[in-house]
Amino acid sequence: MGLVYADIELISGDDLVLHRKGYIQEGQIKRINVKALVDSGAYMLAIDENIKTQLNLQKVDEKVAELADGSQLRLEVVGPVEIKFENRRANVDAMVLPSGSEVLLGSIPMEDMDVLIDPKQQKLIVNPETPYIPKMSLK
Repeated sequence: MGLVYADIELISGDDLVLHRKGYIQEGQIKRINVKALVDSGAYMLAIDENIKTQLNLQKVDEKVAELADGSQLRLEVVGPVEIKFENRRANVDAMVLPSGSEVLLGSIPMEDMDVLIDPKQQKLIVNPETPYIPKMSLK
């Protein structure tokens, strides 16, 4: 299977709360459309410093991440971020990679949105068994 990319929207979770409480207008919500590498081997959403700045995301934690080459980096975790893909959404935190790094969509937000990688079409798809509303296992 080759590389799979998906067009997703990233939205500041803090701005969504402020909008819901009536403090800011919908047009003031910080959001960005990006092409993300769909990486089922990664756990979290990973963004770069530029996206962190554009969405004004705040540091909530730090984690050590192991990269594909086996090296390890201590990275900031920021959030909250809402991810939108087609008719699905997930609220997550994101690891911050150096500027210019690709956005990575990991397995946890993919599972939360109930989306799948279609290897034949080499694209991310909404689960065809649950096309209208995501299904989650609570076991």
